[in-house]
Amino acid sequence: MKELTVEAAVENIEVVTDFVNGELEKLDCPLKAQTQIDIAIDELFGNIARYAYTPDIGKATVQFAVEENPLEVTITFIDNGVPFNPLESPNPDVHLSAEERPTGGLGIFLVKKSMNLVEYKYENGQNILRIKKNIGNTA
Repeated sequence: MKELTVEAAVENIEVVTDFVNGELEKLDCPLKAQTQIDIAIDELFGNIARYAYTPDIGKATVQFAVEENPLEVTITFIDNGVPFNPLESPNPDVHLSAEERPTGGLGIFLVKKSMNLVEYKYENGQNILRIKKNIGNTA
C-alpha cells in the first residue's frame, strides 16, 4: 500500500490526483477508469478540503492499494475533521433540469455510480472513506 499525507486544501487536489495517477499508470489502467477515479478524487478530496476542518486546515491521508483477480484498486481518504458521511446524502433527482435541482449531491452521486464500492466509517476520531474500482478486464 502506498500513502500520501497532505494538507486538506483545494490546491492539493492536483497533488493527490498525480499521486494516484502515478500508481494507476504502473498498472496500465484504462483511460475510462482513470478518468472516473480522477473525478472521484476531485469530489471526495475537494469535500474534505472545503468542509472537514473549516475554517482551519488539517491533514488528510490518501492510501492506494491494489488487489488482483480481478485487478482492483482501493483508494482510502482519511481525515480527522468533522464527522460526515456523504453516503447518507439523498441522491439528486437527475431528471430535473440544472436550474430546478437543488445545489449539491451530484458529485457524490457520480462517485457512487462510477465506483464498484464506496463505503464510509467514522472510527477513532477519523472519517474513513474508501472507494474501489475494478480496472482489469471485465469482459
